[in-house]
Formats: sequence, C-alpha cells, structure tokens
Amino acid sequence: MMTDLINQRRMAAEILNCGENRVWMDPDRMDEIAECITRSDIRIAVNSGLIKAKPKKGTSRGRTRHIAAQKASGKRKGPGSRFGTANARVPRKTRWIATIRPVRDELKTLRDSGEITPATYRLYYRRAKGGQYKSRRNLRQHMIIAGHLKEEEN
Repeated sequence: MMTDLINQRRMAAEILNCGENRVWMDPDRMDEIAECITRSDIRIAVNSGLIKAKPKKGTSRGRTRHIAAQKASGKRKGPGSRFGTANARVPRKTRWIATIRPVRDELKTLRDSGEITPATYRLYYRRAKGGQYKSRRNLRQHMIIAGHLKEEEN
C-alpha cells in the first residue's frame, strides 16, 4: 500500500532548500518516512539518509564543445555562417600589418647580410609601403627579376 507522503515531501523540500521534485525518499523504508510528522523528524530522516536531494540537472555542454572543436578546425565558417563584411571580420589594418611586417623584416635581413645595398633597400622599402609586394616570396621574385638579387640554387 502506497502511503500519502505529500506533507513529508513538502517539509523535506523546505529543509533541503530544493524543489519537491528533487526530494528523494528511500523506497524500501517508506513506512518509517510516513511516521515522520514534525520538521525535526524530517531533519533526522535527512541526516540518516532516508531522504536526500537529487542532484540538479544542468544543460549539457557536449554539443557546444563539439561545435567549438569544429570551428577550431576551420569548419562552420562558410558564407551562410558569416555576419559582417570581410573587413569587419579581419580589419584592413590588421591584414596590412600581417603583410608589411614580414616584407620589411626580409628587407632588413637582406640589407644587414649585404645582399642588397642601402640604396636598393630604400627603393624597395618605399615600394613595399605602397603595397607592391604581398609576401616575402613576392618581394624576392621582384628583386630577382630586376637583377638586385641573385637567384638561389636549391
């Protein structure tokens, strides 16, 4: 016979500071719980393990982690997933910095190693500032074609 334990459940919820749905009562010892009439009886039952609070259920982050891993590997970045212009996503200045720093670094390396003269360095520095070269390799190709740099033998 199933006894009515509504009051016991309500009191336990208040004592455990949780909702009534999270109150767990030992199904094998329902008769003992039915005898708990006062709050102090319920407190004793909680301390003895007859009544417990079930753990809270949270929102699983599994799906979110999976999506984050996909994004980290370069997926989910197609035109349908984008908001904002290309310049909003990677600003013009950031792109320019990523281009000009390696080119200027290459020019300094070539000048310091004596492969080009300071005058040639200056010429190519100004051209680089004008945006003529898109990479170290592109700069070297221009220099080789113009005869300012010897072609490397691989």
